[in-house]
Amino acid sequence: MPRWGVLPRTKYAKSGEVNIAYQVFGDGDLDLVFIPGFVSHLEFAWEHPPTARFLERLASFARVICFDKRDTGLSDRTGVPQTLEDRMDDVRAVMDAVGSDTAALLGISEGGPLGLLFAATYPRRTRALVIYGSYARMLRSEDYPQGVDPELFRPLFAGMAERWGTGAGLTAWAPSLKDDQAARDWWARFQRLAASPGTMRNLMLLYEQIDVRHVLPTISAPTLVLHKTDDRMIYPAMGRLIADSIPGARWVELPGTDHFFFSEDPDTLLGEIEEFLTGARPAAEPDRVLATILFTDVVDSTKRAATIGDQRWRDMLEQHRAMVRKELERSRGREVDTIGDGFLATFDGPARAIRCALAIVETARAQGLEIRAGLHTGEVEVMGDDIGGIAVHTAARVSAAAGPSEVLVSSTVRDLVAGSGLEFEERGTHQLKGVPGEWRLLAVAS
Repeated sequence: MPRWGVLPRTKYAKSGEVNIAYQVFGDGDLDLVFIPGFVSHLEFAWEHPPTARFLERLASFARVICFDKRDTGLSDRTGVPQTLEDRMDDVRAVMDAVGSDTAALLGISEGGPLGLLFAATYPRRTRALVIYGSYARMLRSEDYPQGVDPELFRPLFAGMAERWGTGAGLTAWAPSLKDDQAARDWWARFQRLAASPGTMRNLMLLYEQIDVRHVLPTISAPTLVLHKTDDRMIYPAMGRLIADSIPGARWVELPGTDHFFFSEDPDTLLGEIEEFLTGARPAAEPDRVLATILFTDVVDSTKRAATIGDQRWRDMLEQHRAMVRKELERSRGREVDTIGDGFLATFDGPARAIRCALAIVETARAQGLEIRAGLHTGEVEVMGDDIGGIAVHTAARVSAAAGPSEVLVSSTVRDLVAGSGLEFEERGTHQLKGVPGEWRLLAVAS
């Protein structure tokens, strides 16, 4: 769910006989067409906090136009291999549908060649061009040593098509997330929603044919090319060739290994994009606000997964996460992050936070899960959508001290809800690891 509380409405544009799903959000002075990577799903993107935060940041300085390419997400499934020309028509159809005569283009990964071809074909409609983690040609050849060895590429994508929907390929796309089970669960569900195994096979055929190197010198739009230094999926040399071939293009190499745009320091990537498109980078000074911080965690999750099996455990977690997000929405809580199988959220009122935590514990118990929850109220540093500071560490330590199906709070929280009718049981004085002083903790009486 976006920060403004309402999901952008999904609409459809006609590209020939194909219906292309799109969304428009943000009210900046600049139109920005977000061209996704190989697959996407407009509505599921808002259920993934890192992706939602990325899109929200774009919307802070632009009117963002997002779409699902044909055969992916919410757009029509044609069932036949596509060409870049077909997909370029889709971009034009969406821009026409929203009344955008000229826009900046942001091409992510496989969206890069599409953006490059569009900018060369429609220079009057391209205000600027930003390319991230992309290429002009995928496969290596005699005149293109920068590319991926076909003997590596074909087995990789064939294997992914066979295991599509299971979270296959996460380690290659995002090495920093290889041990994050929540990220793997999200990636598996995203695959299932965004495309079918057959679409993956058709995409492999398209990738083998893509080669837009010849159009690069004709691109006149201001161009920024961004790439991670150690991207395993698309080598930096492939991106560097784009920058070297477009007159006046700017090349920026960012530290990191992840191919995903939303993981591994997305704020730096977004800062480069915003500065290039608007001429200004937002100040990084943190805001400080008073908030009640909630941490939740599933008790004995590893043991439970081993008992019931991975697939059933993943299903239970998906149901649990959907329930938590529903309770957060009811209580005006803001999801900040998912941590393993738990949540970090903030509230503008401690009583609402407590009642939300109690509801999560009780509903989880009905789902067959034991949850521990911890709450603390204090001043937090807000950097974009992230939070930090000693109050966050304190809440995490309070949560760690809670027992199964227990909502534990600091005395600060208890003092702030006087008169609310909530009752508490003393749990004694504790030293919280990494937090100065001694802390009185109390359990909320259910």
